[in-house]
Amino acid sequence: MTPFRIDIPQADLDDLHRRLSAVRWPSELPDVGWSRGVPLAYLKELAEYWRTAYDWRKHEAALNEIPQYTTDIDGQRVHFLHARSPRPDALPLILTHGWPGSVVEFLKVIGPLTDPAAHGGDPGDAFHVIIPSLPGFGFSGPTREAGWNSGRVAKAWAQLMSRLGYDRYGAQGGDLGALVAPELGRAATAQVVGVHVNAASFGFIPFGNVPDEERATLTAAEQTRLGLLQEFMDDQSGYFKISATRPQTVAYALTDSPVGQLAWLVEKFKEWTFPAAGLPEEAIDRDLLLTDAMLYWLTGTAGSVANLYYENMHANTWPTGPATTPTGVAVFANDLPIRRYAEYGNNITHWSEFDRGGHFAAMEAPDLLTADIRTFFRTLR
Repeated sequence: MTPFRIDIPQADLDDLHRRLSAVRWPSELPDVGWSRGVPLAYLKELAEYWRTAYDWRKHEAALNEIPQYTTDIDGQRVHFLHARSPRPDALPLILTHGWPGSVVEFLKVIGPLTDPAAHGGDPGDAFHVIIPSLPGFGFSGPTREAGWNSGRVAKAWAQLMSRLGYDRYGAQGGDLGALVAPELGRAATAQVVGVHVNAASFGFIPFGNVPDEERATLTAAEQTRLGLLQEFMDDQSGYFKISATRPQTVAYALTDSPVGQLAWLVEKFKEWTFPAAGLPEEAIDRDLLLTDAMLYWLTGTAGSVANLYYENMHANTWPTGPATTPTGVAVFANDLPIRRYAEYGNNITHWSEFDRGGHFAAMEAPDLLTADIRTFFRTLR
């Protein structure tokens, strides 16, 4: 374990500002809004704010207030935050982010999870929090070899927790993290007391078409989620198909252009936050969004991030047997899970549904996510 401190060279920040001052902007059709991607006027204004008003050093210093480390696991550098609770008997909890997120996703929940007493909660709900950057993401990137799929990440997380001396712990994750956390429960069954997920997809949704007779038995809320799933497949999954098939090609544009990288990320922050009809900063603080984008830009990891999708779709190692680890699911507004399908492969012992918060629950509704994590793990300590 090597202590780690973020210290971006000033030359890298100067280069970013230079690039933001010399953007070659595309044309745009009139009156199309967000229907064809990020609107030109919006992105120009956001990029100018990034260039002239956003203060990376301020946010770098805030991140550095959290203890950070790196370690090599299975030939790959892994960067992680490690915030220990003031209570020595706290339950260790490993949190796994997704895309287009990063460790920045969890900044609002670290305090309430590690020190609930200081945030109006029960001291008995305290956690020691471990937040790794996924291999290939941020300061865990880039990946150095092929083969880093969700299953391999889960095995690396098991090694990480063992190195930290934690032999009994919980796992939580959203989006890609909701693939890794259940895999960790399978890889370290004796150590993982429970798995909690949000923004879950594969393993928690129907696989393939749902027959009309089966669809008729779904509740109104479940039918709405089925419609959202179809909308995602039809209109919002382009990033996934490109990343899962040609990750190297998309890497060139995103690594060379900060505005290209920003647009690639901010589109999903707009579409996947709730309510999606507004601007992304109506749900997530603009500076927090840009700090997340900075971790992608400054580390030049667009290609290795996309490779995780490629590896998952070409691994042919998806779990087939049912899991035994107790599993809790938090379904936020516009999330996709449907319980009957989640129960096929998971030991569902807790299920919550919320009418606010979206894909980025830890950023959008940290109070709801924190409370649900506490409730789920309360009986598993």
